Amino acid sequence: MFDKVVIVGTGLIGGSFALGLKAARAATTIVGLERSPAALERAHRLGIVDAVASEPRAALAGADLVLLAAPVAQTGAILAALLPWLEPHTIVTDAGSTKSDVVAAARAALGDRVGQFVPGHPIAGRESNGPDAAIADLYRGKKVVLAPLPENDGAVVARVADAWRRCGAVIHMLAPAEHDRVFAAVSHLPHLLAYALVDDIARKPHADLLFQYAASGFRDFTRIAGSSPEMWRDISLANRAALLGELDAYMAQLSDLRARLAAADGPALEAVYANAQRARCAWIEAIEAAEQPPAPDQESGK
Repeated sequence: MFDKVVIVGTGLIGGSFALGLKAARAATTIVGLERSPAALERAHRLGIVDAVASEPRAALAGADLVLLAAPVAQTGAILAALLPWLEPHTIVTDAGSTKSDVVAAARAALGDRVGQFVPGHPIAGRESNGPDAAIADLYRGKKVVLAPLPENDGAVVARVADAWRRCGAVIHMLAPAEHDRVFAAVSHLPHLLAYALVDDIARKPHADLLFQYAASGFRDFTRIAGSSPEMWRDISLANRAALLGELDAYMAQLSDLRARLAAADGPALEAVYANAQRARCAWIEAIEAAEQPPAPDQESGK
């Protein structure tokens, strides 16, 4: 499907994309372009990429597809560095967790060539980072949101979508602003809360004792606090307005729960818990029904 794919950032997200394409035999050559020489060498040694490059000129020569898998704050600088060597047929996409800021950065960096850039966001991850965390089936049965631009040719968007489908993903489409509102609520806020809780416990004078008795509930709730601080700093700042709105709403919910707890209002607390339980059970049933792995004919591109 692709003669040459370039992965900018060969950690969990970029590395798993590379391995997914390899498993589907959808790329002849995959080249890693990485700011960290150690990560680049590790990705090459693990077979995630077939070749490595330390600068864009060599990496982009003859490239069909480029995936940016780097912190969103770096998008503009990366695209500006790629632009002089970006061939007319090369498609660029990204894996950033915010889209409005990425689109603005792409327009500023690429100018009238922004049609070659298709914004994207795979809804998948793990709490570990780096090339060693990459797995070939990370995206199997998972959503990938594309946020096409008016300047994107339909065939270009379809080609990006097909690349993700080869990795087993299910494609969804959202406008950039809608994407950011949605993920402020269901992704960015949960990460902020997980980081805040672990930080709060770690700062207590008896933190060692508390962590000693923390069990599976604490582990499950705070799993995402093991994610990259740099990446989530950038995401939080990039989607600041939407995230502040969700945080304010959540703080109001906590204030209401505190009042019910202080009043020993058991029925009111139970009503909140029961509504949350029902909503979560319905959500789990829905995603289990909807997110089945693609059929074999879809995986093969037929």
